[in-house]
Amino acid sequence: MRKRIGPGFRALALLGALIWLAAPAAAESDNWPQFRGPDGTSVVADDPRLPETWSATENVAWKTPIPGLGWSSPIVWEGKVFLTAVVAEEDYEGPQPGLYLPESGLTTVDGMQPGTHRWTVLCLDLDSGAVLWQRTAHEGPVESSIHPKNSFASATPVTDGERVYALFGDVGLYAYDFDGNLVWSRDIPFHRDGWGWGPGASPAVLDDQVLVMHDKAEEAYIAAFDTASGEENWRVIRDEPSAWSTPFVWRNDLRTEIVTAAKNEVRSYDPEGNLLWHFAGRLTDVHVPTPIPGDNIIYVSSGYVGNDHHPVYAVLPGAQGDITLGENQRANEYIRWYDPDVGSYNPSPLLYRGIYYTLHDRGFFTAHDAATGRVVYDRVRIETGATFTSSPWAYNGKIFALSEDGDTYVIAAGPEYKLLGKNEIGELALATPAIAGRTLLLRTAGHLFAIRQ
Repeated sequence: MRKRIGPGFRALALLGALIWLAAPAAAESDNWPQFRGPDGTSVVADDPRLPETWSATENVAWKTPIPGLGWSSPIVWEGKVFLTAVVAEEDYEGPQPGLYLPESGLTTVDGMQPGTHRWTVLCLDLDSGAVLWQRTAHEGPVESSIHPKNSFASATPVTDGERVYALFGDVGLYAYDFDGNLVWSRDIPFHRDGWGWGPGASPAVLDDQVLVMHDKAEEAYIAAFDTASGEENWRVIRDEPSAWSTPFVWRNDLRTEIVTAAKNEVRSYDPEGNLLWHFAGRLTDVHVPTPIPGDNIIYVSSGYVGNDHHPVYAVLPGAQGDITLGENQRANEYIRWYDPDVGSYNPSPLLYRGIYYTLHDRGFFTAHDAATGRVVYDRVRIETGATFTSSPWAYNGKIFALSEDGDTYVIAAGPEYKLLGKNEIGELALATPAIAGRTLLLRTAGHLFAIRQ
């Protein structure tokens, strides 16, 4: 049931509107270089040519089969689409929609997947969907077990406009030029995570460095590699158990920071790996969502369903040292606001037009004022039975949420929840989409769809 808006909402709405006007412009680009786009928000500038309705056949410009399995998002640069997959020699049980608990059986044979696997990087033509090239980065057996909803190609590649960098978390980091030539590679030795669920964090680019966060139970670190040579510039050992979150490059009004989130602490580093600030966020045992920026604030959230504390923190720039909240505190000098029960498990949040939206795995949707954390509307169930892993996106005053069944729910942005429509593809979908120009790219278990109006 929707929570009614209190009498003070007019002032709150005005504040939200001012934040919307003051916030950085939404992404407007033919390129989509990383997970969730140029600025990492999945918010795109309004354009009437962007698709708002589609089906498995309607408004489908092309549909290309993708071999193997992978839940990495596509990225785009100058008309080329890049994505990763892992092709197994032997078939085994694939992912199913819904919630898996830790005791769920992993798809393994004696703790490992059977047969030879090929870790693959693909390049497609954005206009036609034709596969321009396909390269095997690594071939061999796998060393780890894996969660039934994970894949060995869940890390989204990243590009700086010169090369594309593909991370396979327990195998290596690979740099290709746009013609498919391997420029360099670096081994990423296998380390066990605490759950046996396999890797998931994506790389990030900061100027001439590729950032890799490798939080595993056996060894945890963040490292930076030179984009041209692959040489390691620096490495910082982290006191963390396993986490699956991607490091975020936060370019705020004061400086550039690398913000990381994991169970023990939220930390920020400078571009040379020096610790700037940190706080004990009591994030959940399994941490997945990527931090998101907005109006000179960075938002960090965590919401594994096996824990009771599902926090969101809104952090201001300029912090130094330990900024941990005191007991019973909801804010301090550098933490604008904190809510203990908003964070989602898998989907990263969405900040759009002054409102902070949360898409929960089990189909609930919430909205909070981005500046204050106050409730705009509380948990609304999108549709009974719908579950979500991919992160939402927004344009044209609408929010789009792709379910694991391949249904995209279209929700009106603003202070009242309103479901506007549902676009059905009918294939399992866990990857977060990409938007390049007027094309929406949706990855399913078997295909990459290009949706155009």
